Amino acid sequence: MITGSQCRAARALVEVSRTLLAKRSKVDELIIEQFERKIEVPGPTAIASIRKTLEELGAVFIPDETRGGIGVRLKFSKSEAKRISRLEGEGGIVANDDVP
Repeated sequence: MITGSQCRAARALVEVSRTLLAKRSKVDELIIEQFERKIEVPGPTAIASIRKTLEELGAVFIPDETRGGIGVRLKFSKSEAKRISRLEGEGGIVANDDVP
């Protein structure tokens, strides 16, 4: 489970708008806004979808068990993400990345 503050911070880190997050997560934009503004907490399915989408975009959620408390960080630094993007754009055979 993530908090509205973590959602807002993760969105800022991965540089995605509420509109795009809503579209990719299939959660209404108003629900995301109310969650981030601590007006209302959406159901567990909506939160899970938001979290999964933000993680796919490169956010890593830090659990409460750590000494520093909850938080969010980027999976890759900007330079690592840029190198990965460049490698992925080089062409070649397109295939599923899952290893059996």
